[in-house]
Amino acid sequence: MDKLIDFFKLLSDETRLRIMVLLYHNDFCVCQLTGITGISQPNVSKHLARLRDMGLVKDERREQYTYYSLNIDEKLFKDILGKIVEDVAEYPVLKLDLEKSKAAKKYLEIRS
Repeated sequence: MDKLIDFFKLLSDETRLRIMVLLYHNDFCVCQLTGITGISQPNVSKHLARLRDMGLVKDERREQYTYYSLNIDEKLFKDILGKIVEDVAEYPVLKLDLEKSKAAKKYLEIRS
């Protein structure tokens, strides 16, 4: 029961929810998450650390950056986050974040 309560506490924070929705779609480094969300780097890093400590996010070093991705094993947690993502049109902030992330990804592909 404690794990479920902790999961909902994590989702209750807007910044963590925004990060988790973005990571549901793609891996990102802190600088990308900062650019997409407009949230300061220290704040994004603090929330990523909390998500990592709970085992919901994992990190991987790629060259000079550390990329983060979702690491959700619990089916219920995946289903809950999936339902939020499925209904993203209902949440303007999340929808805008995803639009920005797609634009950023296209920009990076063009520059590569």
